[in-house]
Amino acid sequence: MNMKFMQIAMKYLPEGKKMLDEKGIELNMEDLQPMLELFMNVMAEAYELGKQDATK
Repeated sequence: MNMKFMQIAMKYLPEGKKMLDEKGIELNMEDLQPMLELFMNVMAEAYELGKQDATK
């Protein structure tokens, strides 16, 4: 599942990077890594909530 989450993150990464660039915030991939890890944690928790809800 983590691989699917990473694919989703990479799909939207250019859009997010563009938003940051427009605000004058420069980040490289090394800077974005902690945010990607946070995204993965959020997605995993959301997945588990959905899974629990589906089994009820």
